[in-house]
Amino acid sequence: MVQRVTWARVRVDDAVVGEINRGLMVLLGVSGTDVTEDVRYVAEKIAHLRIFPDESGRMERSVLETGGGVLLVSQFTLYGDARKGRRPSFTEAAGGELARMRYEEVTDHLRSLGLTVATGSFGAHMLIDMTGDGPVTLLLDSRRQF
Repeated sequence: MVQRVTWARVRVDDAVVGEINRGLMVLLGVSGTDVTEDVRYVAEKIAHLRIFPDESGRMERSVLETGGGVLLVSQFTLYGDARKGRRPSFTEAAGGELARMRYEEVTDHLRSLGLTVATGSFGAHMLIDMTGDGPVTLLLDSRRQF
C-alpha cells in the first residue's frame, strides 16, 4: 500500500526509527511466493508512480522527480484473509526470513534508484504517525492487475 504524505514517522518503544518529510508511506506485504522479479516490479513502480502534482496541479510527477522520501514498513497483515470466520488467516504471508530478505531487497532497490529511504524495524511492534496528502492511496500488487 502506497500513500502520499506530507510527513511520516515510525516509532518503536518511544524512539523514532524512521522518518521522512514529503514523500511516500509504503506498507509492504510479502507473500510466500514472492521472488526477485516481484521485488523489482514493486520498487520500480513505487519510484516511478506519477502521483505528485506538477505546476498545474495534475498528478504528473514521481517521488523521484519531487525529491521526496520513502518510509518503508513491513506489514505482513496485508496478506490477512478474513473471508472465513472471525480471525484472519496469514498463511499467504511469507515467513520471517523470506519476508525480511524481500523487505531488505526492496529497500536496497529503492536506494539504488536514488531515493532516500527510511524504514521501520522489521518484526517490531511499531507506531506510525503521518499526514496523508490528498488523500492519495494506491494498492500495488506484482501478481494482480487492479
